[in-house]
Amino acid sequence: MLRWTAVLLLAATRLAAQRALDAPMDSGAVARVLGLLKTSDSTVCELAGQAISNSWGFPWEPRLFPTPMPMPMPTPMPMPMALRMGIRVPHVRVHVRHGPAWYGGDAAVSGAFRAVLRDDSRCVRNIAARVLGRARSAASYDAFLALLGDASPGLRETGALGLGELEDRRALRPLQTALRDRDAAVRAMAARGLGEIEDSSSIGALANALADDAVPVRRAAAWALGEVESPRAIEPLSQALRDRSPEVRALAAWALGEIENARAVPVLGEALKDPSPDVRRAAVWALGQIEDKEGVDLLLPLLHDRDPQVRLAATHALGQIESPRAVGGLGALVHDESPDVKRAAIWALGQIEHGSAVDPLSAALKDADSEIRQLAAWALGEIEDAAAVDPLAAALKDREPDVRIAAAWALGQIESSRAIEPLKAALQDESRDVQDAARWALSQIDDEDRNVRVRVRPKVKKGI
Repeated sequence: MLRWTAVLLLAATRLAAQRALDAPMDSGAVARVLGLLKTSDSTVCELAGQAISNSWGFPWEPRLFPTPMPMPMPTPMPMPMALRMGIRVPHVRVHVRHGPAWYGGDAAVSGAFRAVLRDDSRCVRNIAARVLGRARSAASYDAFLALLGDASPGLRETGALGLGELEDRRALRPLQTALRDRDAAVRAMAARGLGEIEDSSSIGALANALADDAVPVRRAAAWALGEVESPRAIEPLSQALRDRSPEVRALAAWALGEIENARAVPVLGEALKDPSPDVRRAAVWALGQIEDKEGVDLLLPLLHDRDPQVRLAATHALGQIESPRAVGGLGALVHDESPDVKRAAIWALGQIEHGSAVDPLSAALKDADSEIRQLAAWALGEIEDAAAVDPLAAALKDREPDVRIAAAWALGQIESSRAIEPLKAALQDESRDVQDAARWALSQIDDEDRNVRVRVRPKVKKGI
């Protein structure tokens, strides 16, 4: 079994590599791999399908991905030697829309996928539907529409999947009609397809689907309303926050965050009291996305939530809103038992950029974890308050070079004359990178009048 799994995945990966390198696709190879997948284990088929289609984003099943909780980290320190110093660049998740020529115009290759659209294997059918949908070929619309009208619910589901992948507005009416299909899997896939097309004309039909008997349909409808991103969806999604399924409630909260409208803040505040930590976490994330100042007082109690993932989401949300009112609560979390929460709190304090955070961040400069100390130095540099000069000067003697580099960078950001002597001493550091950072920091301090602070990058603060 393991041997065949490896063979299938290797074959699928080779096909994906051909496409990635813009090499001509071999229709015979495609047909052979699809033939092997027909009798493979469903998990193997799905993994191979992802490799073939280079699929990013939505899973194969009509279920929805977990509510995305971005975990931002500090931006690279803007020093000329940043790349040589190996400062990490934050990972950014990007939703990619594939263009109309995603799988090329090779008729033979398209034919190999079209030949299995009615295959008995659901996985193989859906691989073909994804590939052909993203290829945007003119003939695919009619093929998917025919599948959507088939007597077999499995084929109707594949047709709905393909129409969603095409993102063709002609499919709006057929997919809206399919929301009333007798098969729940078809209804869920139709809702997903309408979310992919993102047209506000579907809001009414999707709102009705939030009352469907099947949980997967309600989940898909909530996700789709978030994708449409219209304020008109706030009311039905607010009702969905009282759904009997925590999965639906979580998706409804996520969708309200996608809409990013302050009208959703009060109802999300109620969702913060949900017994499910997943729902609370999604509501917290949504308030961070909306970035309305009214969310601060709602979020502060969640910094003490019993679930560390909820506390983590709350710290990020408050960092996104950037209100000084959150500094006190976030400052207490620099000593949280969860390292992830601790890091998030420090990041958030750096985002808020308020002088009242200097004391808790200075305490974090003494943490046992060198990554926490480095992040605290970064946050103090973001705040640019002269009160941080002394603790940062002490951090120039930290045992870890990365911490000393961050401290030097932060002192350069603050541009205080009191940092000159400690930075000059750092020019003799045993680490070349620390020396470079100290040299850069000294260059940021005005030579003519060291008591005059010069801002090299103006910042626009959000309303509090």
